[in-house]
Amino acid sequence: MSQHPNARLTPIGRRTLCERVEAGEPVSSAARQMGVSRQTAHKWLRRRRDGLPMADAPSRPHRSPTRTPDGVRGLVVATRLELRCSPPVLSAVTGAPARTCPGIVSQAGCPALSEYDPVGGGMRPHGPATRVRYERGEPGDLVHVDVKKVARIPDGGGWRAHGRDGCGRHRGTGIERPHVAIDDRSRVAYAEELGDERKGTCAAFVLRAHAFFASLGINVREYMTDNGPGYRSEAFAEALASVGASHILTRPYSPWQNGKVERMNQTLAREWAYVRPYATNAERSEALPAFLDHHDYDRPHSACGGLPPMSRVNNVLARNT
Repeated sequence: MSQHPNARLTPIGRRTLCERVEAGEPVSSAARQMGVSRQTAHKWLRRRRDGLPMADAPSRPHRSPTRTPDGVRGLVVATRLELRCSPPVLSAVTGAPARTCPGIVSQAGCPALSEYDPVGGGMRPHGPATRVRYERGEPGDLVHVDVKKVARIPDGGGWRAHGRDGCGRHRGTGIERPHVAIDDRSRVAYAEELGDERKGTCAAFVLRAHAFFASLGINVREYMTDNGPGYRSEAFAEALASVGASHILTRPYSPWQNGKVERMNQTLAREWAYVRPYATNAERSEALPAFLDHHDYDRPHSACGGLPPMSRVNNVLARNT
C-alpha cells in the first residue's frame, strides 16, 4: 500500500517509534520526536503488540455484497472487446446494468469506442470527431440512404480467419455493396447486399426500402443521399416520384449531413461485417437479415432512450390509433 504524500510515519518510522518506547522512552517523548501525536503512537504500539503489520491497511471493505460478480465482469469485458458495442448493448447481451458497464470496461483498460478503427480492427490514428445531432419529428419525415463497400470473402475464409501469414493474397476477390436506408427519427434500418451502385440498382433498392417502411406503417416523405451518380440519375428521380417522395442531396464533401446512415454503416461494419471471421461470403450475406432484425427489434439504441428503434414506431402507431 503506497503512502499518502503527507504521511509523517513510514513503516520503518513506525517500527523505530515502537522500538524507542520498548527501550524505555516515554510514549509522549517518542511521539514528539517522531512528529506525531501520543494517540498515533499508542495506535502503532497496539498494532505491534497484536502482531499486525506496520504497513497501512487497505481502505477497501472486507465484503462488497453488491459488487458485480467476477464472471459477469469478465463477460462484459469479453463482449466489449469482441463486439465493440455501447453500454446499452452490453447490458442487453450480458445482463449487467447499463450504468455499471462503463466502469467495468474502464477498469479493465478497454479503449473508448471512438478510438477503434471500425474496419481494420485496430485503433484510429486520430481522436473522435465533433458531432452535431439533429432529428426530424416523426418516423418517415426523412430517410437517409447510402452505400457501404465491404470486401468479398474468399471461400474458406480470409485473413481474419487464418491470419495475415496463414492465407495467400486473394486479388480480384471483389467488393460487395450493402445499400442502406435508415429512418431519421426512429433509426429503423433496411439494407440489401448488392453487387453494384448503378442507377438501376439504386432506384430498385429505394423502391424496396420504401415498401419495407410502408409495411411497418411508415410513410416516407423525403430521402436524403449523397451526390453519387446513381442518386442523381433520372431512374432514381422517377422511382421517388412514383411513390410520392422528394429527394434531398447533401452538400459535396459533407458526410456529416448524412450522418445517421454513416453511423449505421459503422454499426454494420462492427457488428455484422467484421464482428467475426466468416468462412464464405455467402455465410456473411445470410447473416445480414438476422442482424437487421436484431437491430430494429432488440438492439438498444442510445438515441431511442436505450430502447430498440421499433419502440418509437410502435409509440407513433399507438398514438395514431
